[in-house]
Amino acid sequence: MTTVRLPLFPLNSVLFPGLVLPLNIFEERYRAMMRELLKAGEDEPRRFAVVAIRDGREVAPSSPGLPDQTSLPERGPTAGFGADPIQAFHRVGCIADAASIREREDGSFEVMATGTVRVRLLSVDASGPFLTAELEELPEETGEGAGALAEGVLRAFRNYQKRLAGARERSLTAAELPDEPSVVSYLVAAAAVLDIPAKQRLLQAPDIATRLAEELKLLRAETAVIRHLPSLPAVDLTRAPTSPN
Repeated sequence: MTTVRLPLFPLNSVLFPGLVLPLNIFEERYRAMMRELLKAGEDEPRRFAVVAIRDGREVAPSSPGLPDQTSLPERGPTAGFGADPIQAFHRVGCIADAASIREREDGSFEVMATGTVRVRLLSVDASGPFLTAELEELPEETGEGAGALAEGVLRAFRNYQKRLAGARERSLTAAELPDEPSVVSYLVAAAAVLDIPAKQRLLQAPDIATRLAEELKLLRAETAVIRHLPSLPAVDLTRAPTSPN
């Protein structure tokens, strides 16, 4: 079992391997994290782990709130996550490698990172200025029939795109879509308009074939629902919003 200890960044979103994660860092706990990552040499990876929040707040309150307007806002690395923060997080996440970390004049940071490998959350340490975690790297098993499933998922995803955006709207062309099963599984998981629990289930699937089979069912179900909607949202599936941290 390969374990690693890294800074921990909880978000109200799921990061998948190979997907880009833009971050706007303004809370002090995460500023401290970025300052620590910047201490690494130019040739060293600047890695941190991203986990989806199950029960908590991505951004800690900065002013008194209900029901007691005189109560002080929470401070420190566990703010918004309770006394035992590991209980607030999903247990499978993804390591992110920060390709660029740019500090602004006001001390906030603009970060561009990419998901690399899946990890299981083993423990959380809140003794420092930001959360750190002990993590177990998860193997990427292929599973049976992943190639054929990937082809089916790509066909279903193209149909899903057309239904979601409208057949005359721009969608990814065949040339823009990959065919490697692992890449297909993570691209579709990130691009499909699904809630966090659904995306989390895809992230923690035991192998690529299982993930693709689940995506095929989800895409067909979502496409059937969209077909009967009287109006459709304007959704650009090729972009991801910047997390406000």
